[in-house]
Amino acid sequence: MFAGLNEVIRAGEEMRRLRAEMIRVLAGAGWTQDRLARLAGMSQPAVSKQVTGSHAADTGGLALDQEDAPWLEGRLWGLAEAIAEEIAESAACAKSTTGGTAGSARLTQALARGRKRFTERNVDALRRLVEEDLRTHRAALGPRHHEAREAYDRIARALDTGGAAGPYTEGTAPARRALARQVQRMRLRQA
Repeated sequence: MFAGLNEVIRAGEEMRRLRAEMIRVLAGAGWTQDRLARLAGMSQPAVSKQVTGSHAADTGGLALDQEDAPWLEGRLWGLAEAIAEEIAESAACAKSTTGGTAGSARLTQALARGRKRFTERNVDALRRLVEEDLRTHRAALGPRHHEAREAYDRIARALDTGGAAGPYTEGTAPARRALARQVQRMRLRQA
């Protein structure tokens, strides 16, 4: 019973650290503290404390091009989700009944729901699916195809070289994956 309780406590602490990291990233991207407070379900002074207490202006540790494996896996995950959403939206706009689903959609959903883990086999499968989506759905991605392709090429090159084994700047591997996923998605939306 105590072991299960400790797991719950550790999960809660990890989620608080992840929330703090996300607040820092979004504040650095220009989001207002009031908006962050509403989204996080916190008071504005609590968000302000997170932002000022964490030195949010120093976002050098949150650069998109980090080389550790969890960060790269998170970027790949975020890229795959963004591609799948763009393909689905394009198909909905065109009212297409065929070709409106990205090959990577099912795997990204399974990763998001925790049904699949970031094993070497799943990361390789996700890479193949993203590569196929970029090749077969070029028209559906439209002007974002170029940015998505460049991001994929950088991620794939870094994963091929093995990525750095660590140490990373902050957080556990799952927290870094989730953070990289959000940062990658945010960058593609801004492109």
